[in-house]
Amino acid sequence: RIGIDVRDPQQAVGTLSGGERQCVAIARAVYFGAKVLILDEPTSALGVAQTSMVLKYINQVRAKGLGVIFITHNVRHAYAVGNRFTVLNRGKTLGTYTKDAIGIDELQNLMAGGKELQSLSEELGGTI
Repeated sequence: RIGIDVRDPQQAVGTLSGGERQCVAIARAVYFGAKVLILDEPTSALGVAQTSMVLKYINQVRAKGLGVIFITHNVRHAYAVGNRFTVLNRGKTLGTYTKDAIGIDELQNLMAGGKELQSLSEELGGTI
């Protein structure tokens, strides 16, 4: 229903690539009627092509009306598919922003601990 293609539909899931396994997991959730997908670092161990495939399917299911909670440390991945961002630091919310209210650089700064890095940079003489 969402157009996921694998080399051989009879192939055991354990023998698929990481990206293909993530896509199968997304497809299974859609097939069994999930209303919300919670994806915790689904692209963390994937190469560029596999990451692109996973992000494409995340965008497709989101476009079909499923809610997606995408937990990631990669600002580019988040910005590619997200329309609202909540940034956490040690369990505390630093803010929630819509895509039109925050740019990728500002989001990166929040996610990477911009103030802490700035302080460290000044302490080390501007080497970061």
